[in-house]
Amino acid sequence: MTSPVPASLSPAQAAARLPEFTVIDVRAPGEYAAGHVPGALNIPLDRLSDAVPALKSASARGALLIVCASGVRSTRACDILSAADIEAATLTGGTSAWESEGHGLEHPEGGRATWPMERQVRLAAGSLVVAGLLAGVRYPAARWLAAGVGSGLVFSAVTDTCGMAAALSKLPHNRAPRSAAGLDATLDALQA
Repeated sequence: MTSPVPASLSPAQAAARLPEFTVIDVRAPGEYAAGHVPGALNIPLDRLSDAVPALKSASARGALLIVCASGVRSTRACDILSAADIEAATLTGGTSAWESEGHGLEHPEGGRATWPMERQVRLAAGSLVVAGLLAGVRYPAARWLAAGVGSGLVFSAVTDTCGMAAALSKLPHNRAPRSAAGLDATLDALQA
């Protein structure tokens, strides 16, 4: 008999019980390709609502463990699933904590790795701030670009959301290539 699943699990707790879980990685496909918890299926957070019926079916057969890079997106995903009456646990600290505690990551064959989303956001936000400040030397109104990005970062921290990450996740390098291993195949596997 398996013990109940708490709302969050440390990497050590999750590793000890990994066979009990259907692991869902809610990062962008490019991040997933860079390495994921062994056996994890990729359902990007922005496509989670499409997957609710399949996840409901999978959760009826066993516990769900939701994973992202740091735990922020997986916590958001658990909130979305909870609203749909689907119980799921999140991996505290995400794949970063998983790997730092010495647990291996699985790398799909032919997968192309991209930077983690947090790093992409830092690059984009930093670049826009610097561009706004540099352009502001010649065109003072351009400093509003830096102010807008800074305000967006504050809003992101306060609301625990990130519009820039949502926009960056739509870029081609963060999207999975069209193949048989796409979201439809993942959803079919969850309902089987």
